[in-house]
Amino acid sequence: MDTSLVMDIALDSLKVTILVAAPILAAALISGLLVGILQAATSIQEMTLSFIPKLAVMVLSLVVFGEWQIAVLAEYFNDIFERIRTVTL
Repeated sequence: MDTSLVMDIALDSLKVTILVAAPILAAALISGLLVGILQAATSIQEMTLSFIPKLAVMVLSLVVFGEWQIAVLAEYFNDIFERIRTVTL
């Protein structure tokens, strides 16, 4: 196993991590920003008011993007298993 193969696997794993995490993190960021603007405009500084909508939007984004995320992860794992099968010591 040479270093280029290890670097390719590391790069692919980072790409998959970003692809899988991005929809949920983006949804949490956008909902947190909107709730923060709403709180600043209305002078309501309740901490749970920002947490509950963020949690709901993250669950909704997981429902929407979950099937795609599982497909990306399954494709990545199949690629890793193929690489393991072709590695010669």
